[in-house]
Amino acid sequence: MLIINYMRNATFYIIAEGSTKAERQGLLQYVVFLSQHFSKQGAKIFINSQNKQEAETLAELFWQVPTNLFIAHNLVGEGPRYSTPIEIGYPEVRPNINRQIVINLSDCNTTFAHRFSEVVDFVPCEEQTKQLARERYKLYRQAGFQLQTLKVNDSD
Repeated sequence: MLIINYMRNATFYIIAEGSTKAERQGLLQYVVFLSQHFSKQGAKIFINSQNKQEAETLAELFWQVPTNLFIAHNLVGEGPRYSTPIEIGYPEVRPNINRQIVINLSDCNTTFAHRFSEVVDFVPCEEQTKQLARERYKLYRQAGFQLQTLKVNDSD
């Protein structure tokens, strides 16, 4: 009997205090950058925004990139169901099942993270949201994810 072990990974990006990424708009720009990076590697990505308004803001940011960096994207429930590399949603909607990576911007527990082989999450500077990130870290660890942390600064 062949047993295949699919290793799931979660990477937490630690946002430095005073970084432009510490501001929500800077973080959203960074998520666009990360999404472009992962998409160029062939991954299909789900971005879990904090709420519907932030999902719409992110969708607009993807439209504002230079033409040579544009990547097709859609909000959950809009556009083609499986064909865009990037799908943007929020906790009240379910992501499609054909995505490899979830980029989490939501403070809530991502109980659906087990559907993905890669999770990207963030540890903000603000103490309350930092504590919520620690709770998500514990949940990922308990779920068997391989965990790593990376510091993010403005040169990234």
